[in-house]
Amino acid sequence: MNDLELIGRLTENDPQAFRILVEQYKDMVFRTSMGLLHDKEEAEDIAQEVFIEVFKSIGYFREESKLSTWLYRITINKSLNELKKVQRQKTWSRFEDLLKGKKEDKREFTIPDPDVENVGESQELGKILQQAIDELPENQRIAFVLAKYDELSYKEIAEIMNSTVSSIESLVHRAKSNLQKRLQKIYDTYY
Repeated sequence: MNDLELIGRLTENDPQAFRILVEQYKDMVFRTSMGLLHDKEEAEDIAQEVFIEVFKSIGYFREESKLSTWLYRITINKSLNELKKVQRQKTWSRFEDLLKGKKEDKREFTIPDPDVENVGESQELGKILQQAIDELPENQRIAFVLAKYDELSYKEIAEIMNSTVSSIESLVHRAKSNLQKRLQKIYDTYY
């Protein structure tokens, strides 16, 4: 079933069409959300929210873009809203701790030895990379995640982000450069 037929059946509240939509796009939605949130449970929750949103608002889809583009936009918006909510909660929690006289928890992470092939240490490197990605400016982070995690073309990303291909190329290039600088700084600090 092509997107046009699927949209038509979705607007008629066809439950089979909704199942097809979820089956066809669930991996894409999860992967994008996971790339931004780095938390499996949160990404799964966002994926559910995305499909509920699509079900509720399919009548507003103007077909000016592909269905996948619309799904990407919803996923990115919901994921970014979740990130903002989590950040507000962390900020509020730190503020409450300060008011209660608790000292701020200053955990230090360690860089594992790259010569050691240990799953736990690989996971630590993954966390460091995720942290570096999270510190990118929002547009760079979105473009980078869509290019590297979802392997979308710059043209597809430009459509999703309502931008130009050259702007996306620039965003991804700056994201790579910023990540390289950040990771080099971490490496220099510990080695």
